[in-house]
Amino acid sequence: MASLSFFIGIIGNIISILVFASPIQTFLRVVKKKSTENYRGDPYITTLLCTSLWTFYGLMKPDGLLVVTVNGAGAVLQFIYVILFLIFAPKDKKIKTAKLVAILDVGFLGAVIAVTLVFVHGNLRLTFVGILCSALTIGMYASPLSVMRTVIKTKSVEYMPFLLSFFLFLNAGVWSVYSVLVRDIYIGVPNAIGVVLGSAQLIIYSIYKNKSKSTKSTEKMEEEGSARLVKGTIEMRGFGDDHHVGDEANHNNRAAFTKGKSLPKPHVNRQYSLQKIIKTLSLGPYDLYSTWPQDEPDVEMGNTEDHR
Repeated sequence: MASLSFFIGIIGNIISILVFASPIQTFLRVVKKKSTENYRGDPYITTLLCTSLWTFYGLMKPDGLLVVTVNGAGAVLQFIYVILFLIFAPKDKKIKTAKLVAILDVGFLGAVIAVTLVFVHGNLRLTFVGILCSALTIGMYASPLSVMRTVIKTKSVEYMPFLLSFFLFLNAGVWSVYSVLVRDIYIGVPNAIGVVLGSAQLIIYSIYKNKSKSTKSTEKMEEEGSARLVKGTIEMRGFGDDHHVGDEANHNNRAAFTKGKSLPKPHVNRQYSLQKIIKTLSLGPYDLYSTWPQDEPDVEMGNTEDHR
């Protein structure tokens, strides 16, 4: 049983680290452009707090090596992301981000560690820290609910990348199995909830995937039809100008052209067009979720979730 739990834990480490490393491409872009653009750093700050607490939990837990390794690696990556965000963010956003880092990743984390070591003793330490870790992880698993609502509302899966959703679901499933093998309720509860929410995301994706393609195809046909109409009108104008066939003919042509101008414009889904523009400006490999709510002024660079 011990060897099986260790094997499952190794698989969980690999998947989780891949998820943690997914924003690297986004930050390479930030460094290259020397700007965070419209991205938000909140997910990295909260995930740094979560991975740090889970690392602390693993250090106190007997046989908690695999919890320490995965969350320790995650905390290091999140720390690098936060530092880069502080370096390249605009001044006003940099100040707000620095305050949030001071409150959560320094103040709150330090207070939890101090209270645990000074005022809590014995097995209560694991209980105290475990409850905090579970609560934070459940909150992170629940964050994609806004994305799911957006998908249902727009009937588009643009903001729900399949691979990311699948790996988050797989990650939660692996750690749920691990929690059963090692009998750790604090790891099990949030990841079991993650499995349920991950399943819901995949189901919603499968429902709206084809509808999204159909909508895009229809809009593309409408745009092409509109372009051809304009092109045809311009060509007809040129023909009329180059061949003077009399005042009466020209008058008729102008009337026809005027009538063509007044044809009803093809219907375009404005909400979809706006979202498409926002996504083009802010799409990163990790946005998740955040983002997703990307209909906000600032867009999350990714929701680097911890799932232990």
